[in-house]
Amino acid sequence: MLYITAEKKIVKIKITLILVVMSELKLNNWKDLDFGNPISGNIFCADPTAVEFEGRLYVYGTNDHEQYLNTEKNTYEKIKSLVCFSTEDMVNWTYHGQINIGKIAPWIMNSWAPSVCKRIEEDGLTHFYLYFSNSGCGVGVITATSPLGPWSDPLKRPLINYDMPGLNSPAPFDPGVCIDDNGTGWLAFGGGVVEGHTRDLPGCSKIIRLGKDMLSIDSDFVDLEAPYFFEASELNFINGTFVYTFNNCWEERSKWQDRWGEKSPLCSMAYMTTKTPLDSKSWVYQGHYFKNPGEMGFEYSNNHTHLEKFKGQWYLFHHTMNLQKNAGSDGGFRSLAVDKIEIDENAVSIKMAQATNKGPAAIANLNPDKLVSGTCMVTCSDIIYENEENPKEIAVKSKEDGAWTFLKNVVFSNTLKNVEIETKGHGTICFYEDSVSEDACIGKIEINSMNYEKCKSELLKNLDGIHNLFILFTKKDCCLKNWTLI
Repeated sequence: MLYITAEKKIVKIKITLILVVMSELKLNNWKDLDFGNPISGNIFCADPTAVEFEGRLYVYGTNDHEQYLNTEKNTYEKIKSLVCFSTEDMVNWTYHGQINIGKIAPWIMNSWAPSVCKRIEEDGLTHFYLYFSNSGCGVGVITATSPLGPWSDPLKRPLINYDMPGLNSPAPFDPGVCIDDNGTGWLAFGGGVVEGHTRDLPGCSKIIRLGKDMLSIDSDFVDLEAPYFFEASELNFINGTFVYTFNNCWEERSKWQDRWGEKSPLCSMAYMTTKTPLDSKSWVYQGHYFKNPGEMGFEYSNNHTHLEKFKGQWYLFHHTMNLQKNAGSDGGFRSLAVDKIEIDENAVSIKMAQATNKGPAAIANLNPDKLVSGTCMVTCSDIIYENEENPKEIAVKSKEDGAWTFLKNVVFSNTLKNVEIETKGHGTICFYEDSVSEDACIGKIEINSMNYEKCKSELLKNLDGIHNLFILFTKKDCCLKNWTLI
């Protein structure tokens, strides 16, 4: 019996001898098998944004993992890339790798806190606009006609820079974008405290109307009088109303106006609404909807959320630091998470949300008769990646003998007789239903190639119904690009 230490419990997995002595392995499982959060069990990332396309939800975030691989503390200065994940079921997440902003836009200092939107343009294609913080100095934007790129830098410079005339925001970062019913784009951002202002109304959060090209500014910089504003601007357009969400600061609420209602907890998420975004006085503070992770059983950290409606349900994307201890770190490395949230679209009001380890329930099952990326999983052990900057070529790679990935709610059918994989390396890739034991093994494929090739093998037994799935790599440096049952 091999014991894998996971968060708050011990997961027991019975493992037999499979070409190697499994009892000698040291598995590195950061995320509990029963948890949906965070969405990645081996990539640190934060500051979420999301967009739906063709039935999949694509989520982007700050690549904390780039800093994690370079330093012991998350001081952000090493981060020049973003990460992307996608899902159809809100449980199994496919990692699409890094978007190397430093290569796409070499003028940047850093790339943090993205915000994404899409719009069908005159060429008939859906265009994606991905805005990001250029350190604390401004906002850049990259574009693509697919949520997975390739991405380009149309401006070759920042869209927003701290020294622009009329801006008056010391740290114009953390952009939030939305598109209204007329197809017009809007962008909010900000940070710092403007000279002559105080912490209760720092004067730094701004909104602009974007030009028709989504790459230019078509209005003055308008103040958003957000109480105790700190960072993490995001925008949504709900039922004809603009919803501005933001993170408030750590300072005590020494000045609090009666019209704001209940005092917001420190470093919580709050929101404001309006129908006329360029009228500064029209914005109404509506209160807070998400406390700091430290108030909800996690470590205290900064706070950044995104609201997204997907297949009829509203979700709150956020980040916590609940993986770093399992990774042996206390450096402030964050992990993306998601939970359900209730939004009354008629009243345009947001109910208080709760961060959880469990996460949302699955809204669909995984069909293995379609091509499944090797990077699709709930969690994993001793897995790294190859070709991380190419979403068409990315693959999982076993860091140690006995590495594995884990998927939930896979729909099996007795009409599926074979497993086919695209792989390289030397060893055996084994498929297990529900548990890793000899009688649960449904397929083994021996691989022996320095280059990617397709390999096929008959399933050892036929299955029907919904099962969880382990994919186990008996040897180090085995790569799996994709798999399917046929």
